[in-house]
This record gives sequence, C-alpha cells and structure tokens, in this order.
Amino acid sequence: MGKKVLIADDSRFMRMLLKNILIPAGYEIVGEAEDGVEAIEHYRKLRPDLVTMDIIMPNLGGLEALKGIISEDPGAKVVMCTALGQEDKVREAVIHGARGYIVKPFKAERVRQELEKVLSK
Repeated sequence: MGKKVLIADDSRFMRMLLKNILIPAGYEIVGEAEDGVEAIEHYRKLRPDLVTMDIIMPNLGGLEALKGIISEDPGAKVVMCTALGQEDKVREAVIHGARGYIVKPFKAERVRQELEKVLSK
C-alpha cells in the first residue's frame, strides 16, 4: 500500500524535488498546496497519511496551517520543511503538533528516513 502524502510548499521547484524523492520510494503524492490555506483545504478533502509542510509560505504560513490541521485532526502526521537557521520555528512547530522535520536542501535518504520514522509511530 502506498503512503499518501500532501506536499505544501510555495516553491514549485521544492515540491518537484520532494516528489522526485518520494515517488520512487513508493509514496503516492495525493495533492500539492502552495500556501497554508490550500494545505488545510487539501488536508480536509484528501486525508493524507502525512503532510510535508514548508514553514515559510504566503497567505498563511506553515505554523498556522499546522495549527489548523492539528485542531481538526490531532492525529495528523505533519513533517515541517525548514531552511537552516529556523530552529526556533521548528521547536514551535513541534510544540504545536509537528511530528518531525526535514532540512533544505533536501537529502533524499534523510527525507525518506524521517518520513518512515513518523509514519511508523
């Protein structure tokens, strides 16, 4: 069974990079969101097994979208995507329910390990 993933990132390039890492590893990308508003809407409709969520996005940022998803589904598995130097935001995200994080630039093996760890819990 493929693991269903929603990718939320305002960068088309970053979404493509994640897809190129995840699809060959057996993940099914069920949706993509360009901002936090879309991420929450897509989560409601698609109910993916996992969400990768960029921290910095327009309209509604990743932290706010995380809070919105967790308030509707406390069991949601959200992994934050962060650039180096955003440790405070990552800590805040974990406090608000993020299950893990991956650091840009993405390293394929690290991404797969983190998602597997989160999904196995």
